[in-house]
Amino acid sequence: MKGPHLTMNNSVVQKKISKGKPQGSASGPGVWNLLYNSLLNVEYTKNTKVIAYADDLVILLKGKTQVEVENYANIETQKVAKWARNNKISLNDLKSKVTIITRKKPKNRRDFKIFLNNKKL
Repeated sequence: MKGPHLTMNNSVVQKKISKGKPQGSASGPGVWNLLYNSLLNVEYTKNTKVIAYADDLVILLKGKTQVEVENYANIETQKVAKWARNNKISLNDLKSKVTIITRKKPKNRRDFKIFLNNKKL
């Protein structure tokens, strides 16, 4: 199924969304939930977990090396960017952040090269 849809109790509701809602509007959260549900249903890699809270998205990745994590992160951010383009949503790369959590102390740590819409995060 293409486009934003919501599945509940074996019923599917699909709605074409052509305009946004102002922040704080009464119907905004419901419309956003319908739209956002399709982002959560994107096929992500097995090393990826996606969590949504309000209008924020967290992409959790795991990998054995920094290069592996970078590759997965760039694959996933491309999927999110494509979803945003297809749904006519702009993403704020200035508010997008990368946080590294590791048990190991990196020997040759370098900056992560993770991009959103061709801009380094």
